Amino acid sequence: MGGSFSGINTALTSLYAQRRGLDVTGQNIANASTEGYTRQRVVMKSVNDNTHAGIYATSDGVGNGVAIKSVERMANSALDQRSYTEHGNSAYQNTKATAYGLMEDVFGEPSDTALQARMQDMWDGWNEVASNFDKPATKSAMLEQSATVAASLNDAAASLNNQYKSTRAGLDTSVSEVNKTAESIAKLNHEIVLATQSGLQANELQDERGRQILKLSELAGATVTDQPNGAVNVFLGNAPLVSEFKAREIWVTPGSAQRMEDLATTEVNLQWKDVGTPVSSGGSMGAQMEMVARGGTIQGMSNRLDKVATTLAENVNTVHSAGYSTTGVTGLDFFVSNDDNPLSAANIGVNRDLMSDVNKVAVSSGDPNGVGTTTRILNGNVADQLADLADSKTGADSEYQSMIGDLGVASQSSIRRRDIQNAVTDQVDAARSAESGVNLDEEMTNLLTYQRGYEAASRVLTTIDSMLDQLINRTGLVGR
Repeated sequence: MGGSFSGINTALTSLYAQRRGLDVTGQNIANASTEGYTRQRVVMKSVNDNTHAGIYATSDGVGNGVAIKSVERMANSALDQRSYTEHGNSAYQNTKATAYGLMEDVFGEPSDTALQARMQDMWDGWNEVASNFDKPATKSAMLEQSATVAASLNDAAASLNNQYKSTRAGLDTSVSEVNKTAESIAKLNHEIVLATQSGLQANELQDERGRQILKLSELAGATVTDQPNGAVNVFLGNAPLVSEFKAREIWVTPGSAQRMEDLATTEVNLQWKDVGTPVSSGGSMGAQMEMVARGGTIQGMSNRLDKVATTLAENVNTVHSAGYSTTGVTGLDFFVSNDDNPLSAANIGVNRDLMSDVNKVAVSSGDPNGVGTTTRILNGNVADQLADLADSKTGADSEYQSMIGDLGVASQSSIRRRDIQNAVTDQVDAARSAESGVNLDEEMTNLLTYQRGYEAASRVLTTIDSMLDQLINRTGLVGR
């Protein structure tokens, strides 16, 4: 049976337990706004005095108070895994939608100052030349309008190339972040396993590891498997990035394309540094790889823009080079390359000979200086034919409109997928927060519960003290 002083120990264990509950509740309240924090809960157990009871035991079965069994981390592994997956998908869709948005900004259609409007101004300029082919002013205006079209193509090509270079630089940064984060997770694995094996709580360490895993999933679409010893293994695709205490490295192989023009001779290779095999990545890095790969989104759009430029040059040059100027000059190309490279959107320009002398612009289908059997003819037929190219079904305008239409469809589709995915991610985060997040109303209730429990244990201790005072100081006074 319990001794006279056993109640003091029972009350003392309750004081310890309730105070520990207050400490944990205070920790939850303090971290209510801390990103990635998982609420904790004190699990108490009764201290049983009959652990080794036998047949002839004389104990009355009353326990010896309460003890803290553990401080549980209220995490749901299934929701955590789902959260990592959905955050990786959201990062992928957000990066793609942002990239498409930047490409749309390059062209800025529809607009009175965008390329489509400037090409229309050029065709209108040719129409004015057809009506007034003998006036230098109309030719000068048309040449300036044409030069503006060429400059717009140059600027768009440069903007796409800049987007490629910035995305490529962002890929290098992402790779560096992945390697650092993987190393951090491996170290946290080691610390968590050591703490667990020593019987210590590792809740805060697990929270920090969870934040690092979430970052890794957003960067590269990482997935995770839990290990019996408390560590985790992290995978990119089916290949391990972190195996308990060891982390592997990935890299963009040296010599990979840094600029879009480099894709003609090399590619962008994302590989495992130790074995040289390709890395299957998701998240924002997966979207970046799609943007900068050979034949990827940015290069594909750049190729479409080059097609607009070459179509424009071929169609105009074919008609222009066959015509005659008012002074009899013929055989000149209207659009040419501004450098030694094949003509493209990046280098298209108006022939400098024409810009320096407007009288060399071909406007007539006949030679005004015809001699011999050649009839002298001066008309505006060539200028009229060039103006009609605006309505050509195979002309530059049609090619450009098709490109802008495809870009708009792809961008809208990407935005819709992004919005749907973000809604799914928000739902998963809400479910995860309901499971593991801090609810201040609940914590205030727990705070009152532990406070009252502490006060009650104090009252028990006071009552026992009063009983012992009666027993020690007042018993046996009769007869003294």
